[in-house]
Amino acid sequence: MARKKLMRFEENLKRYNVLQIEDESYKNLKGNWNKTHFPSPQPIVLELACGYGEYSVGLGKVYPNKNFVGIDVKGDRLWKGSTDALENNSFNIAFLRAEIQKLDEFFEENEVSEIWVIHPDPRPKHRDRKRRLTNSRFLNMYQKILKKGGIVHIKTDDDALYDYTLEELSKYKIKNLFVTRDLHNSPLYPQHHDIHTRYEIRAQKQGLKINYLRFEFE
Repeated sequence: MARKKLMRFEENLKRYNVLQIEDESYKNLKGNWNKTHFPSPQPIVLELACGYGEYSVGLGKVYPNKNFVGIDVKGDRLWKGSTDALENNSFNIAFLRAEIQKLDEFFEENEVSEIWVIHPDPRPKHRDRKRRLTNSRFLNMYQKILKKGGIVHIKTDDDALYDYTLEELSKYKIKNLFVTRDLHNSPLYPQHHDIHTRYEIRAQKQGLKINYLRFEFE
């Protein structure tokens, strides 16, 4: 297993659609995604803590008129998403190896049109609440880099995280809030184009319902 990971790390270094600290352009991505990386200047959509990049790849195929960036620190997982994008010749999909707490180091104010947070680590311990990707610390960054009218999507099988997210959002002025505690039996489901992460599939096998919400900052 360790050898396979090392092999994937080496392959990532050679791939144009995986951006990491070893790349010359890594520190100059902020404000330049549509200028220097993507072949066409299009709305930028982020998948945060993307894991294997199911949403980046899936949505990238559905919406060729948008540019997608999946972000995670796990290089071997990014390799999987990168491979799927390459096999589909999806030049509008890229993967960034970085920590989410440094998001504003890679994206300029008003540079992003949409953010997807899909089945993030719920961080159930109270002392870890500031590490939850729906904590105000992160919401403030999302608000900063999003264009006016930009959309945030949050999807989780963890009820406690969902409740916490709604509580955090109550501190902000938001609009166009849509919520469901049973996504697969909701009119909001078609927006997901039958894209499922492996974590979602696992949750469904355990009989868990999928929570989802979307909103815009005012």
